[in-house]
Amino acid sequence: MMKQVRPKKIYEIVAEQLTEMIKNGEYKAGDRLASVQQLAEEFDVGRSAIREALSAMRAMGLIEIRQGEGTFVKRIDTNVSADMIPSVMQKEDIRQLFEIRKLNETGAAALAAERRDSDDVNALRRILEEMKCAEGDGEVGERSDIEFHLAIVKATKNDMLDRLMTTISETMQESMREARQLFLYSNQTKMDQLYDEHLAIFQAIENKDPQLAYEQMMRHITEVEKALFLHSE
Repeated sequence: MMKQVRPKKIYEIVAEQLTEMIKNGEYKAGDRLASVQQLAEEFDVGRSAIREALSAMRAMGLIEIRQGEGTFVKRIDTNVSADMIPSVMQKEDIRQLFEIRKLNETGAAALAAERRDSDDVNALRRILEEMKCAEGDGEVGERSDIEFHLAIVKATKNDMLDRLMTTISETMQESMREARQLFLYSNQTKMDQLYDEHLAIFQAIENKDPQLAYEQMMRHITEVEKALFLHSE
């Protein structure tokens, strides 16, 4: 029986071509890629397809994004093939994930504001400092982001909720990675906004204000969801 061939998406084709350009030496390690707009014009595709292609290539370790500087070739790997290009979250995946996050994380933030202790506050403050210092470093920013949200769940002192969130943390991290990619490709104002949203959640929890913690978490999740939905269209 013949195996059904899945049609390639535009971003996958772009990622393949850019990867081949790197393998063929057209781009060398340390070279800066053209801007998203320039690449979109060069490949005659939308900017969202370019962002998705670059996100996939970054996940493969081929490129890195430096805030305020651009996108650079990270390494040359002649063993990279088209089959290794990772998928990008689709609209239905995003919708379902954010339904779960809105239901669970808003309540977790409120509960954390009621039950948090000094150790929880110190842990969240440390993660926020790492997030602030990680501007321009996508990998550190992603790690700090997921740690922040999981630390809030830990502060609820609810082991069952902690286990539940841990089971979806990998999918959460994928969505956070894509959101941060969008903000990195955008401008510093967007990155500042992302940090400020986390700071507002922290301050509400630190001040033991459950209602405000709930509202700030809902605001943050909604903003990230909105950005990803626009990106997936």
